[in-house]
Amino acid sequence: MPRLQAFLAVLAALPLLLSTASADGRIESFTLTSMSFEGNLIGVNPERSVRVYLPEGHGRGRQRFPVIYTLHDFFEREGTIFDDHRFGDLLDDAIEEGRMPKAIVVSADFSTPVANSLYTNSPVTGDWRTFMVEELVPAIDRRYRTLAKREARGLLGYHIGGYGAIRFAARHPDVFGSVYALHPVATGIGYVVRVDRPNWQRLQETPSLEDLKGDFMAEIFTSIFQAHTPNPDKPPLFIDQYARMEDGELIFDTVTSRRFYDSFFLEAEIPQFAEALNSLVAFKFDWGRHDPNQDHVVANEYYSKKLRQFGVRHEAEEYQGGWGDKTWDEGGRVETDVFPFFKQHLATE
Repeated sequence: MPRLQAFLAVLAALPLLLSTASADGRIESFTLTSMSFEGNLIGVNPERSVRVYLPEGHGRGRQRFPVIYTLHDFFEREGTIFDDHRFGDLLDDAIEEGRMPKAIVVSADFSTPVANSLYTNSPVTGDWRTFMVEELVPAIDRRYRTLAKREARGLLGYHIGGYGAIRFAARHPDVFGSVYALHPVATGIGYVVRVDRPNWQRLQETPSLEDLKGDFMAEIFTSIFQAHTPNPDKPPLFIDQYARMEDGELIFDTVTSRRFYDSFFLEAEIPQFAEALNSLVAFKFDWGRHDPNQDHVVANEYYSKKLRQFGVRHEAEEYQGGWGDKTWDEGGRVETDVFPFFKQHLATE
């Protein structure tokens, strides 16, 4: 009798166990061979790694799913959002509880041998926008049961990935319908002229890219310059700097400074892309009030004001938080704001 009772108890619990297991999605990986990096000058690998979250139900039936493309931060790769930020678990819970529609989520590797591509085409690092729009998106549509239309494609990025999400959306509103940028950087110039970042002398004298390793700011600014003030004729970094050291004095190059401002900061391109941004289904970004770099706070505030000046519909929110906190944790921005945003704006079948 005890054995019979135990067997009956297992049978009674079986539907619940199956339901719990079937609620979870799965994550798979593949490598996409790209043609967008031929001729790059710093050894960017054309074999780009991709991680894909597939919601429960993708492997059966005929249902098609919307797709969210995620963009990572400096010094990260395609797996960071799932391995470190547990995005798959957050998605499982949100989908099971009805806070998110079932969606495919894609994370590709946009890193370079230095730090990051900044999601920008460059003769030094390659054609990252081409890779995204003409290679990655079509590859995902071929491999998976996607709902292949702009209203069903979203962009989600954080920090420099948020910057990239806004850049992609502005240039390709025909491909992406909604964009959410978590605490984006480089939206504007801020209010502090930073002459101490990076070590200008080191950038001038470094013998190789490898020599920059371990210098956080040097790698970040080299990535920025390779994307926005590239110079294929100036090895080993292949950049034009907007400042340099001469006899212990910092000298600014006004021509390169203007080129840098026009290319790098999102506020500078609003007049050019206002109409495209306004054609999006939805556009939102946020930032933490207590970011230790208050330039990010001031820049995002001004960026929102300038968007409004040009009639661009958007949501912008400053919240009680700092750099990188209150994002992936329980009750963080991903749960309270990102998921509801895509539930409201992402088209489903």
